[in-house]
Amino acid sequence: MAQVQVQVLWGCFILWNLYISSAQAIYPGIKARATQRALDYAVQAGMEMIEQMAKERKLPDLKGSESLEFLKIDYVNYNFTNIKINAFSFPNTSLAFVPGVGIRALTNHGTTNISTDWEVKSPLFQDTGAADLFLSGVYFTGIVVLSRNDFGHPILKLQDCYAQVSHADVSFSGELSVLYNSFVEPMEKPILKKLNEMLCPIITGEVEALNANLSKLEVLRKIDNYTLLDYSLVSSPEITENYFDLNLKGVFYPLKSLQYPPFPSVPFVLPERSDSMLYIGISKYFFKSASYAYFTAGAFSFTLTTKEISNHLLHNSQALGNMLSRIAELYILSQPFMVQVMATEPPVVRNFTLDIPASIMILTQPKNSTAETIVSMDFDEKEGFNKNRTSGCGKQ
Repeated sequence: MAQVQVQVLWGCFILWNLYISSAQAIYPGIKARATQRALDYAVQAGMEMIEQMAKERKLPDLKGSESLEFLKIDYVNYNFTNIKINAFSFPNTSLAFVPGVGIRALTNHGTTNISTDWEVKSPLFQDTGAADLFLSGVYFTGIVVLSRNDFGHPILKLQDCYAQVSHADVSFSGELSVLYNSFVEPMEKPILKKLNEMLCPIITGEVEALNANLSKLEVLRKIDNYTLLDYSLVSSPEITENYFDLNLKGVFYPLKSLQYPPFPSVPFVLPERSDSMLYIGISKYFFKSASYAYFTAGAFSFTLTTKEISNHLLHNSQALGNMLSRIAELYILSQPFMVQVMATEPPVVRNFTLDIPASIMILTQPKNSTAETIVSMDFDEKEGFNKNRTSGCGKQ
């Protein structure tokens, strides 16, 4: 139910977000940088994952028709179905940045083992069976272009795709497999041609499927009962020769109002370094927006009841001073007692500390009577502690 609520809020927020984006410059609250070391690690760690994904993919059927002149057969229609990748090896694979564009992928000298079912038809015979294909000399290059859509989701596009398999060895199995394997070489060339025509469309389709999943990513997440965090992309990734930067909005909103903070985001940059795999930068705007959102949502205002006070304040009187201890002795055991704490301004974050300007009211509420303020105090980082008002009090 909570997830549905956030999705509805996100839908309502889209138009307002687009309007704000066009009306003013929005700088990121979070920057994430991936370097060449990250790409190198992705090649090493990602190959097993890619192989597993490839094994689970259903590949399109391979159909064609060829004449076998040496057997005086005008045509043979063939159809390879249920094509499955059993294993592959791409020992020479690399990823590199293309400044201002995306990431270039390159692999060569790859090999792949494929199993498939087959069916052949000709004027003289018709048969079915299974076959194994061993593909070698696999070469691929292409550029993955990185950008964003209007909703802040990442978008991938494959550009300049070129893929080729140099050799295909087919081994048939079945009742007439000995016969088929004896003249398999003339059939390998058309199979190879068809396969090479299919490779880039298959890879492009995989990128489009990945895009469909990326478009479903949450970029507005409910943090708790007070706030949402918007980490959508504010611009397309910035790509240099040594790294790419993701610029994330990194702003908090009050859960119920989805309003922007009343202060602008400001630009900041990551240091020009690329000796680690990843760098994360968080701006002051990120923390200020969190402070404002929690303040607006009322997270810094609460009331302590008599029971809570008796269990806590009396045992920690030094934290609030002798005055609170004295008031507690006079009132807690004799009549209902409350402490209201209210933040008067959004807290200020400094060096991992939180300064909260607040007002504290100590009230008592006798039976069948309205609440009476005993004392109110303001705590401000600039002016310090101020006691505003104290009513007369004594034992009853």
